[in-house]
Amino acid sequence: MFTDPDETSFIELVLTNSRVAEVLQRAAALALPDWYLAAGCLFQTVWNVLDGQPPERGIRDYDLFYFDPSDLSWEAEDVVIRRAAAVFAGTGVTVEVRNEARVHLWYEKKFGRPCAPFTSSADAIDHFAATACCVGLRPEGESYRVHAPYGFADLLGFVLRPNPVLAPRDVYEAKAARWLELWPRLTVLPWPSDTAETPRGLAGASTSC
Repeated sequence: MFTDPDETSFIELVLTNSRVAEVLQRAAALALPDWYLAAGCLFQTVWNVLDGQPPERGIRDYDLFYFDPSDLSWEAEDVVIRRAAAVFAGTGVTVEVRNEARVHLWYEKKFGRPCAPFTSSADAIDHFAATACCVGLRPEGESYRVHAPYGFADLLGFVLRPNPVLAPRDVYEAKAARWLELWPRLTVLPWPSDTAETPRGLAGASTSC
């Protein structure tokens, strides 16, 4: 089977972070529906390793997405969060567990704009604020499943390109400013001036990364 060399490099790079590897292993034991480890803990590990820094430097938390539309109550999500807290105890990192099927219920209150329900965890990953952020990973058999809708060129090339499908401009620019302090070699591309400050049609996404 053909393997994308950039995908192989991505997997090898993120697994140099022992905390990523451990979170993936423990997350698999939770058996959550449609789950991915996503966003910051992955792309920031890549930048750290390529920049000659400790793999875990600057990573605030480890985002674990799952997708369960069968019960959209906070109480059901909280049960999963509590289970996960026990599973990840002792890892030394904060693992943020979120049911991406519920994002539309709280997104507008937090970010000031509405979004419609996701269709999957991959749909959530597709709409982070920058293309380099849009990556997800989980074990699958003896290998891994990678979700990277925009490929790896921006990530491996230290290019921060806006993905203006949902996340507000200020979210992108605030994240860019923080990341430039950690990785000064980043090329930060500007938010497109002709992009309206409105959410995409009938879809939504988390901007956490």
